[in-house]
Amino acid sequence: MTNSPRLIACTALVLLTSIAQAENWPQWRGPKGDGISHEKGIATTWGPDKNILWRTELPGSAGATPVVWDDRIFLTSNDGDDLLLLAFNTSGKELWRQLVCSGNQDARSGEGNSASPSPATDGKHVWVFFGTGVLACYTVDGKEVWKFDVQDRYGKFDIQFGMTSTPVLHNGHLYLQLIHGSMRGGDYRVGKVIKLDAATGKDIWVVDRVTEAEFECKHSYASPFLYNDGQQQFLVTHGADCTAAYDLKTGKELWRLNGLNGPAKYNPGEFDPTFRFVASPGVVPGTIVVPTAKKGPMVALKIGAGIQGDITGNQEFVRWFDSKTPDVSIPLIHDGLVYCLQKDGRVFTYELESGKELYFERTHTSQHRSSPTYADGHLYLCAKDGMCTVLKAGPKFEIVAQNDLREPITASPVVSNGVLYLRTYAALYAIGNK
Repeated sequence: MTNSPRLIACTALVLLTSIAQAENWPQWRGPKGDGISHEKGIATTWGPDKNILWRTELPGSAGATPVVWDDRIFLTSNDGDDLLLLAFNTSGKELWRQLVCSGNQDARSGEGNSASPSPATDGKHVWVFFGTGVLACYTVDGKEVWKFDVQDRYGKFDIQFGMTSTPVLHNGHLYLQLIHGSMRGGDYRVGKVIKLDAATGKDIWVVDRVTEAEFECKHSYASPFLYNDGQQQFLVTHGADCTAAYDLKTGKELWRLNGLNGPAKYNPGEFDPTFRFVASPGVVPGTIVVPTAKKGPMVALKIGAGIQGDITGNQEFVRWFDSKTPDVSIPLIHDGLVYCLQKDGRVFTYELESGKELYFERTHTSQHRSSPTYADGHLYLCAKDGMCTVLKAGPKFEIVAQNDLREPITASPVVSNGVLYLRTYAALYAIGNK
């Protein structure tokens, strides 16, 4: 059989298009830290006999999201008391594992553990942080470059359910937020924001983050994020009743939003001593959507060139605010819409500019502790019982599919090189159309 020139040309075009669309997933929330993939043709249905490319058993459970670079997948896990960094190829074969440290601790009856923070990679190195305080850098072939205990350098953690914040990797630097303190009164209200040289682990700057938070409100399980609109760029930190931004070069605090715990500007309710933040802000150019906790508010900030100082109550920088908030999952912003997932499986969606609510609907009744991921016109939402709901993105609520892996999931979905990766408590799955 002879292939025609037209067939060969079409095949080449398809391959080139596929390569152009393929992208790495180097950090927890993807290439731009927004939970959005630009790849096409991602599977929306799967099951025991459909579209599961492979399944690889893991040594322990964890909520850390895998990261992917080319043909390598990296993830963290516990194995009993030990805390590991593992590398797989994109066929699911384990390439190596490193024992980074020991001292794993479970939290909330096994719902979380010290392997909750997610790794990050630039294709040459992998960085990992554990709730024990150990921060480390390895080559992609598993050779240790540096390692130290954050608690030895910056102070002992005092946080009820363990340190779960994931560092941000950007332009050769790591950024951390360590927001914690004694719940039993006391006057410790000082967190730290840190910039490190990713190649050496050495400090670039360390700044105190002073707040008026009390009791459990001092604790933050959220992760920092970078804001970049092409004109300005800064680090966003979230916790202890406020959101604050920092200059990447100097560590200077640029602005702060207070009034998130009640009774205050955005929260008319009573003061809540258990108002700890878990969900991180959703960030896109021009907007930062700030979630809070439990029955608290959500505030959409309008980021302009003049933003500085205490912006609480300054309507110049507030697009809108609402009385509902996601408690654990990060708001996802795409194509002018804000998608929010509550713990009970309900999704509420807003117009980004106006704050108009478009729908408030339930997807599935189990707890949801992972964050939504967008790919090819769909939202992927994973529940703790293993049910993964696929929604059609847009102003109307439409369930496209529901796929049950029957294994607990708290890690967020990952899309890379045409494949959807799901990390359960038992295994790593690769899902693709076949």
